[in-house]
Amino acid sequence: MLVLWCPDWPAVAAVAAAGSALTQPAAVFHANRVVACTAVARTRNVRRGMRRREAESQCPDLAVFGVDEARDARLFENVAAAVEELVVGLEVVRPGLLAVPVAGAAGYFGGEPRLAEKLVDQVAAAAGVECQVGVAEGLFAATLAARQGALVEPGRAAEFLAPLPVTELDQPGAERADLVGLLVRLGLRTLGAFAELGERDVVARFGRTGVLAHRLARGLSDRPPLRRSPPPELSLAESFDPVLARVDVAAFTAKKLGARFHAALADRGLACTRLGIYATTENGEQLGRVWRCAEPLTPQGVADRVRWQFEGWLKAAPGERPTAGVARLRLEPEETVEGRSLQLGLWRGSDPGAGPGEDEELAAERAGRAFVRVQGLLGPEGVVTPLLDGGRDPASRVRLIPWGDPRELAGPPDATWPARLPSPSPATVLERPLPVQVVDEQGQPVGLTARKRLTASPHGLCVAGGPPRQITGWAGPWPVTSGRRSTGPQQARLQLLLAAGENEAPEAVLVLCSGTENPLWTVEGSYD
Repeated sequence: MLVLWCPDWPAVAAVAAAGSALTQPAAVFHANRVVACTAVARTRNVRRGMRRREAESQCPDLAVFGVDEARDARLFENVAAAVEELVVGLEVVRPGLLAVPVAGAAGYFGGEPRLAEKLVDQVAAAAGVECQVGVAEGLFAATLAARQGALVEPGRAAEFLAPLPVTELDQPGAERADLVGLLVRLGLRTLGAFAELGERDVVARFGRTGVLAHRLARGLSDRPPLRRSPPPELSLAESFDPVLARVDVAAFTAKKLGARFHAALADRGLACTRLGIYATTENGEQLGRVWRCAEPLTPQGVADRVRWQFEGWLKAAPGERPTAGVARLRLEPEETVEGRSLQLGLWRGSDPGAGPGEDEELAAERAGRAFVRVQGLLGPEGVVTPLLDGGRDPASRVRLIPWGDPRELAGPPDATWPARLPSPSPATVLERPLPVQVVDEQGQPVGLTARKRLTASPHGLCVAGGPPRQITGWAGPWPVTSGRRSTGPQQARLQLLLAAGENEAPEAVLVLCSGTENPLWTVEGSYD
């Protein structure tokens, strides 16, 4: 497979849409962080993940743009059209990345190096942007090869992937950030190290997500090569009168079509991974594009790709756009996988009579009625939902609200709370604190001074007069205050790390000390 990649596409598209020059430093921001920047901006020390204030301090003349997926898709249509003039069978993976089968085209143009050179020149001349080309077996390996401009020989994909960092598994849309983080913590820092694991071990430890990632690390396809051929009746065709000539009308239509298309596939236990979008204009012009997806498409995913494609068709440059509006649209499932590849919503299958096309509001209403029935059996406190609230201690920060009661915050969670415990919070908070004793090296009780300092370093913790467990580390104390003038006993919290004991693993706990004379110690929670 050959993959063509346009580096920094969101930033390049934003600059082009604004009519600016690529010689000007520019960056695209989301949630106040850089998600893409131009090559000129990188030479000025702007990097992905950097906060906006820091980026602008490094580059004062930085042009700032927001994320706009429709803009990126619309402008990438020019690149796709340029590539389609040379090769057939093009599949858009996402704006900025497309794939084509390499065998036929390489033979026609005299080999893969010559084909890659032709495509780079064609895109530069027709679309005015730079691109890189990579060839390898499988979409994943070919994508990474494109980033390096490499042509990987057949059978050597695993060898090419082995030295690359395991973080490459977390490609856009793959949702593998948690898996990659776990692999790094386990010491598997390269794709080769992950690929060396046995497949049975991967299944037992990481589940289906890990198996798919393991196949990619080994240079294999994420999906088996033999796939079900979609029945013709799964295609969805729709005629429009009046014709679709505006993007906003097309976007509204795409949402309804996406839900119907997905529902028809779900009825047969299928999900779409390659979506063909074909249109016929009022003047008989034929338009078409295939979108390839790493994961099975959801209804929203189908609607987004239809909307993006209409953006590309209807907002193309004069002379390249259709001469009339779209009179007929056909969605074709070019490739499908088993329905288990798609995780359905929690309440989707709770009612056997529920139709697959029902929207989320109706599903939420059915769930609410079920909650009310459970409350009728168990009482109002039988169904509760958690609410992250403001507070200083772990027990007060999470409140359980009975279903149907107003979910009102007692205080903003992100406010500055004096004496608030630092992160991380305890994984388990005890409903009833456990009384304990904390002693120093001489076995004497540890207490608090009038200034809320410890009288000695904690050395051991005793539960119900039992043998002390050695304290190997501690942090704090953090004074407990209500924010008002306190007349009660002095209080402070500590984090203690307990050594392993008989039949006991090492443990980290949160403790509270109350009083300066004859102090009372209690365990409030524990950390994983």
